[in-house]
Order: sequence, then C-alpha cells, then structure tokens
Amino acid sequence: MSVPSAGWRELVGADEEERHRRQAEMFGELQARKSAEFGGGRALHRKQVAALRATVTVPAELPEYARQGLFRVPDKYDAWVRLSNGGFNRAPDHVPDVRGFSIKVFGMSGPAALGGEAVCQDFALINHERFSSATSEEFTTIVTLAGETKGRLLSALVKKPGLWPRLTKVRDALREPFSGFATQDFFSAAPIAFGPYAVRVRLKALADDPDPDATDWAADIFNRLIAGPLGYDFQVQFFVDEQRTPIEDASVAWDAPYETVGRLTLPRQKPDPALAEEIEAAVFDPWNAKAEHRPLGEVMRARKVAYLASQQQRDAR
Repeated sequence: MSVPSAGWRELVGADEEERHRRQAEMFGELQARKSAEFGGGRALHRKQVAALRATVTVPAELPEYARQGLFRVPDKYDAWVRLSNGGFNRAPDHVPDVRGFSIKVFGMSGPAALGGEAVCQDFALINHERFSSATSEEFTTIVTLAGETKGRLLSALVKKPGLWPRLTKVRDALREPFSGFATQDFFSAAPIAFGPYAVRVRLKALADDPDPDATDWAADIFNRLIAGPLGYDFQVQFFVDEQRTPIEDASVAWDAPYETVGRLTLPRQKPDPALAEEIEAAVFDPWNAKAEHRPLGEVMRARKVAYLASQQQRDAR
C-alpha cells in the first residue's frame, strides 16, 4: 500500500458540549435505574462474560507509515481483555445483543490523549463494523429507549412515532448471527488517530470453527482456552478520503483495505475469580489512550463525556 492520506479533519459543532452533557445525563439516569435493579455497574456492557489475560505483539516488519504509537517499535505487551454483552441489563447470552471485546494494553509511556502521561492503551471494540447511528444524538435516543421498560418505551413512541423505524433497524442488526468471542471479528466502528493518520480498528479472529450449539459464551471461550491459546490479527483501515472513509459519520462502513499491525494472543487459561473482579472494577475507555491514538469524530467525542459520567457514578456507589 502507498503512504496513506493525512488529510483528514474533524468538524466540531458549536453546540456539542451542551449536547454531549445532556446525553451523558440520559445515560446516567438509565444507569442509575439499572444499578438499583441489578447492582452497581456500567451503563452499557453491564454483563461481563469473561475476564482474560492477553498479550499484544508488534512485529518488526511493519512499513514506516504503520509504525505509530503502540506500534512504533517491535515489542510484546501484557494486556487485559474484558468480554461483555452490550446491554443495560444482565441478560442471558442467548438474548440478541451487541457483544464487546475491550482491551487494556499495559506498558505505555508518553503523552496521553487526555493530558498527562499514558500508562495504558484501551480499545473498546464491538461485533459490528459500524454504529447504528450517524450521530451521538440519535444513538443516545435509540439506545436509552431500548433500555426502557415496555411501558416507558410505548409512551415514548406515542410521542415520537418516527423513532420506530430506527428502533426496528437496531433490533434487526442485533439479530445478526453471533458465532462466539473466539471466532467473531470485532471493530472500533469509529476512528482513532494513528500518528498523523486516522484509522478504524479490526480484531480479526483466527479461529474458524464456531460451535453451532453454543449458548454460554464464557464456557465456549474457556473450553477453547483450556485446550490451547487463541489468536487475533490486530488490523487497521487507513483514512482515504471523506467519501470512502468519513471521520464524522460513524454509521458508514469504511471502504478501505485492512492492514495487519499486530497480534493479540489469549494464552491458555482457566477462569480466575480474582482477575474477573479486578477487571470488572477497571475502566475500559477509548480515551484512555496515547495522544497518538486519540479517538476521532463526533461519536467518540460524545463517548468521552458519557464514559466519564458513567465511571463517576460507579465510583460513587
């Protein structure tokens, strides 16, 4: 591949700060209600499926333009992985849902995206290549409505019947087959910086033998890991132009090739209750990042506010 374009730019709306604050409040109100029902926890991705140890290996043969941030020099880093179901509730695994694959890579140094010194690099990935909504405003409305009780949802739809087609679209997306955390690909679904460039991230599963009868995703991943390690290619798509790879519209799948820049490995391991408790209490936030990998686009800027508010609510309990 030729050297990618560094001609991307962000377009920050004049009213974003107020909108993002209001959206964080909406998530916070629903998070509080769900915490009263299920006990303390995150706003989204409340149910932790598995907590795992991992390593991230950066190879030596990357092209010069791909040697950025975490991937600047060949090395091997320790990491944590949190696998999750995406909803507000602690629903059984057979219920259709977004699935999350969050990674915390240790051993970082240098300027952090939020200021100060970076000590880790987080990636918050989902099993969808793009978001269901172009903007955080629409995403917040749809997701918070989906987390409501049936009575509150029907009341909202009476007031805003135009939301029904969008909720139906999200429901249909959730019903797409999920093959399991060992065999499914996961995506950032929104861009991050990659030094002077912009990328979206994919974690490409190397296992290709899904169990069609699996209904317990924790059992599926640990049964595999007891037998042997699992690998994933860490890949990125580089920004090309605003038509094929838009920065601000998270609902568009990028039209650009993936390049492998690293390997994530889950070594052989069994469930570890102490590790599970530690990872459940930890923060996985795409803004916990090196400055060279700061999140980009309106949805990512909204997540900065919403994630912080959710973390503060968890800390206050």
